[in-house]
Amino acid sequence: MRFGIAVCAVGAAGALGAIGIAAGCRGQTASGPGPGPGPGDSAALQLVTSGLSYPDFVTTPAGDTTRLFVVEQTGAIRVVRHDSLLPTPFLDLTGHIGFGGERGLLSMAFHPSYASNGRFYVYYTNPAGDIRIVRYTVSANPNVADSTTGDTILSAFHETYDNHNGGLVLFGPDSLLYAGLGDGGFGGDPSGNGQNLDTLLAKIVRLDVDGGSPYAVPPDNPFVGHAGERGEIWMYGLRNPWRFSFDRATADLYIADVGQNLYEEVDVLAAGSPAGVNYGWNVMEGKHCYGASSCNMTGLTLPQIEYGHSDGCAVTGGYVYRGTKIPALSGLYFYGDYCSGWVRSFRYAGGAATENRDWPLLAVSGGLSSFGEDVCGELYITSLSGVLYRIVPNP
Repeated sequence: MRFGIAVCAVGAAGALGAIGIAAGCRGQTASGPGPGPGPGDSAALQLVTSGLSYPDFVTTPAGDTTRLFVVEQTGAIRVVRHDSLLPTPFLDLTGHIGFGGERGLLSMAFHPSYASNGRFYVYYTNPAGDIRIVRYTVSANPNVADSTTGDTILSAFHETYDNHNGGLVLFGPDSLLYAGLGDGGFGGDPSGNGQNLDTLLAKIVRLDVDGGSPYAVPPDNPFVGHAGERGEIWMYGLRNPWRFSFDRATADLYIADVGQNLYEEVDVLAAGSPAGVNYGWNVMEGKHCYGASSCNMTGLTLPQIEYGHSDGCAVTGGYVYRGTKIPALSGLYFYGDYCSGWVRSFRYAGGAATENRDWPLLAVSGGLSSFGEDVCGELYITSLSGVLYRIVPNP
């Protein structure tokens, strides 16, 4: 099954030189489990562009095979067209955001009907530190948004501490808007937001932005109608979800959740699973009781993958590869570590993470801030050092 993706070309990505994004996506996209992962050197990085300001996300509208949109934490959204960085930002929000540390402009999402309605959504922290999800509309110039159209869809108080802002907004396979919010900050969740269903912090929320103003709560959200519980919540018990994604072939949901002092984790929710999952923070950190020798794990869902801080400091979630240029990668989920810069993958099969692998040629320096995915299912990596890379076959 596909969710609004173009059919993309099967062809050589070329060596590590300048390669433009295809003018169109032809042939068939990879689907299903595919062949084995191949050797750890079968993929490499290709420089797309440098000179960015703290890039922390990359995406593109459905059907757009010529452009990438790169979010800069400092407040601008830049357009990369045929691998050339356009000089004029798509949108400049530097006057609306508070930048520094974990704060700033953190992601964007194009409406599934962007081609007809021109709407897109941004996730940022404002100068006071509060979380904002704001809708904008493109102008008559397709490479420039109309900055006067900003309309706040969701806000969450986040002024007490400046860290753990979450930061991702995306449309799911059901065309509803999902957003991941952090626990509110400091260490150990002192406000107790992880297990508190009366706050949006430490949650992934699910909104129907087409069903009401500013949104409607989907009636099948798990806590709708529960006294003292927010109907927007889709799942909870997350510390700081730094990138989550749906597998475009299966609709499985992958969540990378940044740990406290000891463990990082990646969670997987199989398509069709009940909502309302509790991932355990701050009872658990990874697969371990947090700050205690024992704890009550009843009703908690443990991660598929964890790693300790001898191996990194903060997990960065990615995507399941569904492109066509490297068939051996089909069905592998890629993730990395912000500090160490390494990239790893696993295959989710039979309810478990299998085929765990390191990809040394995909490692980056300067802060592995995000992965990205284009309409053809090809993957990208951003570094806060100002660089955007594409994952390509190793020549």
